[in-house]
Amino acid sequence: MTAAPIPHISYPDLPVSARRDEIAAAIREHQVVIVAGETGSGKTTQLPKICLELGRTSIAHPHPRRIAARTIAERIAEELDVELGTLVGYQVRFTDESSAQTRIKLMTDGILLAQLSHDRMLERYDTIIIDEAHERSLNIDFILGYLKRLLPKRPDLKVIVTSATIDPESFANHFADAAGEPAPIIEVSGRTYPVEIRYRPLRADELAAELEDAGETDLDDEYDPVSYTH
Repeated sequence: MTAAPIPHISYPDLPVSARRDEIAAAIREHQVVIVAGETGSGKTTQLPKICLELGRTSIAHPHPRRIAARTIAERIAEELDVELGTLVGYQVRFTDESSAQTRIKLMTDGILLAQLSHDRMLERYDTIIIDEAHERSLNIDFILGYLKRLLPKRPDLKVIVTSATIDPESFANHFADAAGEPAPIIEVSGRTYPVEIRYRPLRADELAAELEDAGETDLDDEYDPVSYTH
């Protein structure tokens, strides 16, 4: 089956999009790149597209959660205007929505670990994006350690590690090159939105239950919550 054609790639107005030229240059010039950005920066959905635009043909994008792997794949496919399972696909336990055409493949980190058992060099991929590395799960730590040993044997392999702004230097130092030079870090700002907080007035039975749980009092049928709160 022929590879899926690359559609026109556009980028939404996200902080990581504004830095895509810098990120692309770093990926071209280095084997490992650390992208540090707060939630809302767009790194999860836009980095695979940057790699695709660079000509990378087999991008693994493991993620800690199954639902996230599926929804992120759907989002990237929507942005690229392709059918899910063609250029963009995903694989989680019991579900493989990918094909021979797939170039960006979302998956759980457990799926990537399972693939290591019969593909120790990860030959099927030329790019691996380790998302949410700051969560430091056992799976992520194992993958990071494995990739550190694998990279000298796979000079063609590119690794992008994304992290919140919590200590990205530790990941850069972990992937230092043979000369001891840490991997480059590109910091991307996040984006926040105003949140309006509204409180629903407590009903009498809810207020009574809360006070009773707190050991304050036992309320009888004559209790008036309005007079109590005022």
